[in-house]
Amino acid sequence: MRTFVSLVLLVLVCIGMALSLSQIQFGKDRMQVADYYLNNGVADTGSANIVTAVVVNYRALDTLGEVTVLFIASLGLGVFLSWPKKSGSQVETRQELPPASLIVRRGSQFLFPLIMLLGGYIFLHGHLTPGGGFQGGAVIASAFLLMFLGNTKYRLSEKAFAITESLAGMTFVIIGLIGLAVGGYFLNNFLPKGSVYSLFSAGVIPIIYTAIGLKVGAELTGIVANMFGSGGER
Repeated sequence: MRTFVSLVLLVLVCIGMALSLSQIQFGKDRMQVADYYLNNGVADTGSANIVTAVVVNYRALDTLGEVTVLFIASLGLGVFLSWPKKSGSQVETRQELPPASLIVRRGSQFLFPLIMLLGGYIFLHGHLTPGGGFQGGAVIASAFLLMFLGNTKYRLSEKAFAITESLAGMTFVIIGLIGLAVGGYFLNNFLPKGSVYSLFSAGVIPIIYTAIGLKVGAELTGIVANMFGSGGER
């Protein structure tokens, strides 16, 4: 029975793939969307990075969905890891990690602000160079990961990270709603686009990427903290 069900599912998947491929029409005249992005992306958004223009402007609502999925994953992992595990009648306790060496501790403290600075640079310049909010947020989370590895007693202020994450998410949504009210659709780029290749350009895109970078950084750092059992003040 299991083999029959597997074969049926495989046939359905193959049929779906065949139908999907049959709808794809290749050719130069079928690349209108890509051509529009390449030819008009800079003028429409003011962003020198066309990938950024697509992610944070043309399909910014999808990006909001991706951030929401990451938030749900972070929340679910936090709930799962905080759930007490019982072995018989005794609650299992987490073993303490051995302390790191002096070189590792001092090295992590020295590199932490530099990595944070790099993460901020990546999402602040996402409209100019490769990178953006997700990449910058991941770099910021890696800085806190290094601190956890270098100092087993390191603790975070959960309240501060929760506030940062909430404000970043609210900023994303509020800018989107302002764009809807001003331009007629969610996350309309309503601010002046400035001069291309300058830091203060691309309208709302740098603001959105900053919000995404802070939100992703806070969420990933929360995941790391939960995995290390290093939650701090509430």
